[in-house]
Amino acid sequence: MSRIELIGIAGPVLDQQQQVLISGCCAVVASARHQKMLSELTQPIIPIAPIQQMVDEVTQQLHLGSVAILASGDPLFYGIGKTLLSHFDPSQLRIHPALSALQLACARFKISWDDLTLISLHGRAAGDIAGKILGHAKAMLFTDNTNTPAFIAQQLLLALEATQDQKRIDGLRMRVAENLGLPDEALYEGDLESISRKKFSPLNMVLVEQKNIPSQTSCFGLNEGDIHHSRGLITKNEVRAASLHKLCLPQQGVFWDIGGGSGSISLEAARLNPDLTVYTIEKKPEEQENIRRNIKEFNTYNMHLVCGEAPQALLELPSPDRIFIGGSGSHLEPIIAHSAPKLAKGGKIVVNAVLQKTAEQAPDCLQRHGLLVETATIAVTRKEKNERQPTIFNPITIITGSS
Repeated sequence: MSRIELIGIAGPVLDQQQQVLISGCCAVVASARHQKMLSELTQPIIPIAPIQQMVDEVTQQLHLGSVAILASGDPLFYGIGKTLLSHFDPSQLRIHPALSALQLACARFKISWDDLTLISLHGRAAGDIAGKILGHAKAMLFTDNTNTPAFIAQQLLLALEATQDQKRIDGLRMRVAENLGLPDEALYEGDLESISRKKFSPLNMVLVEQKNIPSQTSCFGLNEGDIHHSRGLITKNEVRAASLHKLCLPQQGVFWDIGGGSGSISLEAARLNPDLTVYTIEKKPEEQENIRRNIKEFNTYNMHLVCGEAPQALLELPSPDRIFIGGSGSHLEPIIAHSAPKLAKGGKIVVNAVLQKTAEQAPDCLQRHGLLVETATIAVTRKEKNERQPTIFNPITIITGSS
């Protein structure tokens, strides 16, 4: 019976067992790096990329006999194994894993990896690198030619400098392992500044370590007193909870918080969904400083302050999956006109209206841009047990537009 021999490679040469497996196959799939190990091979060699072409050729070769596929380390750990299992029946594959790059890196760095956060940037858009990394005490990164150690260090510096978090900058260390398992293997360690200036081999793993990062005791339910804000100008707890419920935030994606104020909605969203990238748009310098302090204190580096006024401040932002409008000045219509066409399919725009004018204007405006609209009004009354009179807050109308 023909099968695929999926062989993990962890060193510079093939061992005897690997050579025997390959000799029994009618063809071999290998990357350019692994092809150098096959100089004496007489069987045809199939490039590992492009993937679909490789899969098609392997399918044809299986009619003639077994096929060997060479992969780095453990093929089932961020490797080709997952792709092959999606194209071939598992009974056709026999898998021979080697030490993964992760295991080798941890052995060289002399750290355990059972409490390590693993982040793959290999073959992925850079996205929100700082937001992915800074919430974790130890993070191991799989890199590529774009998301290099230097680029990663630069992104971390930009995020931490934006909140003037010099303590985190000083306390963060990066370690880089180059060419693991090969004769020119090398290890480096440094701060963000030194790593950001250095060029590394394309084959590397990066470890980011932080000490004394802010801990998160809960993912939702901050009180107004917990959040830095100015003169009581903050979305009240009950309204914040209802607004987040209406937003129905995705686990990943992009969220715009327009007229962010202290950033309380953004803060709760960023804590609830660490893989969500949050842009908080705010024009007032006093509130901008509150937002910076909140990001730093609550370690929500997936939250990004955009200084300016909508809709102009939205022009360079990636398209959103969700939008919250907590403050619009006199620009509600142009904000919605700009935002609605950019909203992802299945997305939502939620508007909190304090003024009656906004409560009347927002539904019509959302509907004109093709969104399904519903409204809800919340009136919050608070009273502690021994208080004689309750505190009554102005009612808030929450308008939700769904695409």
